This record gives sequence, C-alpha cells and structure tokens, in this order.
Amino acid sequence: MKQFFSVIALIAFATTFTIAQTAEPKKTAEKVEQAAEGPVMNFESETVDYGTIEQNSDPYREFTFTNTGTEPLIISNARGSCGCTVPTYPTDPIMPGETAKIKVRYATDRIGPFTKYVTLTTNAVEPTKKLMIKGKVLSAPKEESVPTNKSIFNGGGSGN
Repeated sequence: MKQFFSVIALIAFATTFTIAQTAEPKKTAEKVEQAAEGPVMNFESETVDYGTIEQNSDPYREFTFTNTGTEPLIISNARGSCGCTVPTYPTDPIMPGETAKIKVRYATDRIGPFTKYVTLTTNAVEPTKKLMIKGKVLSAPKEESVPTNKSIFNGGGSGN
C-alpha cells in the first residue's frame, strides 16, 4: 500500500512538472507580443567612447536612436550621473519610425579616465534607459617657454 501511494505521488509530481514546463513558453511569447506594442527606443549604440582626447577638446557626443514601437515616444527626463555630464534631449514626441538624438556634453577640462552615465526616463515599454560615455582626457601640451636670458640678446658677453 505504501508503494502504491509513492507511485501515485511520483506520477502527480511528474505531471505537474511537465505541465509547468509547457505552460511557461506561452507566457513568454505573450510578453514578447505585448512588448512590440507601444513606444520602443532602439539605439545604434548605448555606449559612446570619446577615446583618448586632449584637455578642453570637443565636449559633445551624440546617441542616435529610432522609435521602433507603435506609439509616439516621449522623453520626460535625461539626467547625467554627475554635474560634468549634461544631456540634451528632444522634448517633442518622436513618432514611430522616426530617428532622434540625445546630445551629451562632458566637461573635458577634467584630466583622467572617465565613465559616466545618462539615465533617460520615457514612456517606452522599457521606461528607464541607461546610456554610458567613457574615455580618457590627457592634459593639454604645455607651451615651451621662451628663454629670457638677456645675455643672448646682448651678444652673449663673448668679447663684443
């Protein structure tokens, strides 16, 4: 009798496990279909690499994206991870199929490597998007000083 209940329990467990495994992909497929509706931001790249640049060089870079969704995309906020990273974003709705740009200004007067983020808040299916800028700022080359030794201009004192 004890073996009979063990077999029944084993069959019930196997059936439940099998049903759970076949039901999950249907839910995932439904989520994918739902995600296709509404505004969707599709970036060419979510990282912009400034590379190695000199101090005080061009501070501007751009992120290009397309609204691949079915409804207008509205960006309500764009915030840099610190005061040295200032994003500018379109305030008008981006219609389905339209391309737009997020312009970012990094303070290139700061020497050294950097990795900073821009966080976007939108009405997209994925409402928060994090973009990254990175690079390295080298100090500007110093101008060579001109000699001010008066002896050079006075004939150098060599028997004149």
